[in-house]
Amino acid sequence: MGWMDDLGGILERYAAAPQGQPSASTHEDFDKLTQAAPASVVADGLAAAFRSDATPPFAQMLAQLFGRSPGPQQSNTLNALISVLGPPVAAQLLSRHGAEVPAASLRQGQQDVPPDSAAQVSPQAVEKMAAEAEKKDPSIVDRISQLYAQQPQLVKTLGAAALSVVMAQVLQRQRAR
Repeated sequence: MGWMDDLGGILERYAAAPQGQPSASTHEDFDKLTQAAPASVVADGLAAAFRSDATPPFAQMLAQLFGRSPGPQQSNTLNALISVLGPPVAAQLLSRHGAEVPAASLRQGQQDVPPDSAAQVSPQAVEKMAAEAEKKDPSIVDRISQLYAQQPQLVKTLGAAALSVVMAQVLQRQRAR
């Protein structure tokens, strides 16, 4: 576990701090984590941040990420949410929030939202979809975490408090192994 040896001292700092309490170097520490650790480890930490009481709710954080994501990432996010909600429910939620293009595609039986259509969906619509998807299948948090673990620069936009939860969770999980 060479990456853990390299990051052990950094991660220990987050174990000692109250959950969600960032340090002055949280963003730099997160960069080191994402460069050294496997994406699955980052995804586990991100899922913990999405579920933490020290951060905003999952749906709100995902909406924030979605609004800052490029079209292909937005498309992947929407498609993951649609896979849980089903096209009819997703189309209904999108229509309620003014996203007619993807909703029309879903009503016509297309289940994949292409990047150009995904870009027309508002973060508010994604927030509603994410909240409903999480109620229906809480494992959506893990799937979304895997998608965004591949995009550490986007994850950094969640802020230092969320990143500190990621860092603390990574250490906790590695200690448990």
